[in-house]
Amino acid sequence: QRHVVESGGGSVQSGGSLTLSCQTTIRSSRMGWFRQARGKEREGVVAINPTSGRTYYADSVKGRFTISQDNPENAVLKMDSLKPEDTAMYYCATRLYAGGNWDDSRDYDYWGQGTQVTVSS
Repeated sequence: QRHVVESGGGSVQSGGSLTLSCQTTIRSSRMGWFRQARGKEREGVVAINPTSGRTYYADSVKGRFTISQDNPENAVLKMDSLKPEDTAMYYCATRLYAGGNWDDSRDYDYWGQGTQVTVSS
């Protein structure tokens, strides 16, 4: 059983927008989006605490990306003003218990299979 499922993604030109959605079957303390570009390490992009609504953003996406929730088991990532450097595989992840660092992939328990985002110049 897949506990985390992503949807959305695709290809867009620079300056365009895309929306990613993540659905989980698990009530979590935090849901995050990570990305991994070819040849690079996985990096934290955004995260949200479903209980408090607190959000976290990487400096590289502040002002361009927005994370939100319709319910505690989903996380929607709205990406605007996309740049070619945003091209990567995007993964949704959940953490069961409070604590850890929002941008450390080791602090998440369940992962989706990823969805590709490609931004052309």
